Amino acid sequence: MARLFDSYIIAKWTAAEGKKLGDQTLWIGVAKRDVRFRLYTETHNVATRAEGEALLEHLLTEHRKRGDRVMLGLDFDFGFPAGTSALLKLEGRPWEAMGKFLSANIVDKADNTNNRYQVAAKMNRLMTDQPWPFWGAPASQAQRWLTSTKPPEDAGVDIPEFRLTEEAGLKKKLPAKSVWQMHGAGAIGGLTLVGVPMLRRLMDKLGTSAAIWPFGTGWRELGEEDLAPLSTLVVEVLPAMFKATRLESADGVKEYKTQSEVRTAAEAFAVMDDEGQLQKAFAPPAKTSAKTIDKVENEEGWILGIN
Repeated sequence: MARLFDSYIIAKWTAAEGKKLGDQTLWIGVAKRDVRFRLYTETHNVATRAEGEALLEHLLTEHRKRGDRVMLGLDFDFGFPAGTSALLKLEGRPWEAMGKFLSANIVDKADNTNNRYQVAAKMNRLMTDQPWPFWGAPASQAQRWLTSTKPPEDAGVDIPEFRLTEEAGLKKKLPAKSVWQMHGAGAIGGLTLVGVPMLRRLMDKLGTSAAIWPFGTGWRELGEEDLAPLSTLVVEVLPAMFKATRLESADGVKEYKTQSEVRTAAEAFAVMDDEGQLQKAFAPPAKTSAKTIDKVENEEGWILGIN
């Protein structure tokens, strides 16, 4: 069985303010094959999201020039729990409407300063006029519509805490998080608020040579005929679902933990492709209802590899 992709790029994004390198910062892992088709990996660390976005554009351009097809995996939520767009009274296909809303509201400067907490508070005000569903602001960012603590169980939040893909991941004991958590260990909320506008900009530049799974492809098994027109397929990933082992150089220097995670994930997807398992990972679990498929394809999205 022929491989679907030539290269696999995995990015662990960041919502941090300020420039920083090292662990728990923005890392990009690339797995590709040499002239003898042997797989090898490289990793890149950049200090800002602007640098990360530029690096992704450069890598994708270089691979396209080589005639490679790339799977690009990003580690933030592409969609929101079903009903979010409706609560915001947005028009159109929900995932597109949410992308437009975030792109119009998020300000993310070249030095990494951004207004993600202010946007989360605005969304809370528009959705519930209460400090939820987003929660988890540091003390300096807490305000009327965004608090530091999780809303009480009886708060009456009329929206799911998790997307369907997180619910499926949690059943498999994976460390899936709710998009509503803005701060704290493993928080994904701020990452998503700054990540989605970046993804929209990237897709605008790539044009018809790229698609986002499952929104632009359908939630189904993908084959060569489906990917033939594309140079890039963008997917949502959870690098923590793969067990990462930190490599050590000849002079005894170990990889950073985040560095090992992007490398391991890129290699894992490459192996899945080699074994003919990757195309099956694009399909929904067996016996998934048409209603669920519609919800995933048009609003929530799905984490690749959770089946």
